[in-house]
Amino acid sequence: MTEEPSFAISHRPERRYSRHAGLEYEGSTVFSLSPANPGDHENEALDELLQDVLDGEPYTYGDWFDLPMALYLVHDTETGDVFRVSVRDGRIEFHVLPETDPDGLRALYRRLAARSEREWIVESSTDA
Repeated sequence: MTEEPSFAISHRPERRYSRHAGLEYEGSTVFSLSPANPGDHENEALDELLQDVLDGEPYTYGDWFDLPMALYLVHDTETGDVFRVSVRDGRIEFHVLPETDPDGLRALYRRLAARSEREWIVESSTDA
């Protein structure tokens, strides 16, 4: 097994409230998890794996958006972290929110890796 990613957050988005646009986030940090095996990149299979993990302890989550992709708001009741998770283009993406800490991201990564028994390539991107 490869070394576990740290999920260090180099930039946190800033929450802004606007009378006209509502809640907005300025900046972003996203961690993208791609299966190392090229044959494991189907969105449906990744979404099924993600939902299987989120249905267990310690998560509460919801998909309240009518989008052409899976997008969940996830709360880890053990770490207290809240973040968004999406599935698209053969990747599971963790979208950091202002109060998200690495512990919650790391815990979900560990559960996904254990449940799938796959190797994962983890990349991060930041838009400040």
